[in-house]
Amino acid sequence: MKSSEIRRVFIEFFAERGHLQVPSSSLVPHNDPTVLLTTAGMQQMTPYFLGLERPPSPRLTSIQKCFRTVDIDEVGDEEHLTFFEMLGNFSVGDYFKAEAISWAWELLTERFGIPRERLRPSVHRDDDFAFAYWRDVIGIPAELIARLGDEHNWWGPVGETGPNGPDSEIFYDRGEALGCGRPDCGPGCDYCHRFLEIWNLVFMEFFKEADGTQRPLPRKNIDTGMGLERIAMVLQGVGSVFETDLYLPILECAADIAGVRYREDPRVDRSLRVIADHGRAVTFLIGDGVFPGNEGRSYVLRRVLRRAVRHGRLIGPVNRLTAASGMTSTT
Repeated sequence: MKSSEIRRVFIEFFAERGHLQVPSSSLVPHNDPTVLLTTAGMQQMTPYFLGLERPPSPRLTSIQKCFRTVDIDEVGDEEHLTFFEMLGNFSVGDYFKAEAISWAWELLTERFGIPRERLRPSVHRDDDFAFAYWRDVIGIPAELIARLGDEHNWWGPVGETGPNGPDSEIFYDRGEALGCGRPDCGPGCDYCHRFLEIWNLVFMEFFKEADGTQRPLPRKNIDTGMGLERIAMVLQGVGSVFETDLYLPILECAADIAGVRYREDPRVDRSLRVIADHGRAVTFLIGDGVFPGNEGRSYVLRRVLRRAVRHGRLIGPVNRLTAASGMTSTT
């Protein structure tokens, strides 16, 4: 299933269930000084969750552009990204945990056709309702539901303060061959890449104050996020997000310009992945009015752009020839 088809199926599924599609907001947050860039689909929903503005509908859905700076130095492996698209459905004081879980399961197993035995959920260790719902209504055996702590199953806030709450994540089992062999291996495992998180269902119940205290929100909300790149990886049956139709054409174009091929040299592969991610990220940042500079989000753009250029030089014809001869290049 191509990425364009995944977007269409997702939006149509939730439109059939009364959700109004809203356009992606800019990567430059609107009237939100707590964050530098838009990092999640729920950011434009924050005024609705807090009761500060009336939403155009209590049920909303979107495909949000997101940019996260925390993993810039990790980009180049087969997992990390700076820019990505987040598919989301939102409830502002309307439905809650039961509907969010049921609809996510229906979309994944029926519309996307993912075998149910390949899907594993996790819940917050104190969320008895979500655990019981996965077990008794969805039919997941109790031993296959991971009950994890705050570091895994608590989402938010985006900044120092804001809406947050426990969540339930849905993982795709990529197979034993990618496992670590530990008896406790499962969703959230820190030792292998067997379980890929594809969807996070956040049960937004609290507001974190500046002093760290949590106060209940005036009404309970739903915020979900499914990375387009990860679900495309699953539905296209490839080994990483960089082999999906979102990145492979960019990667292959860069390889052609540099006169190299993907999957022949690990060092070259890393540089090609950096160029593919950063090229996409820079394009969307500039499209939203960010330009290179020395401060704030302008510096983020400058850093990402320079990093992409540096990796382009590493695999360019001049540097490859000088490296092979043992010389150095000042290019």
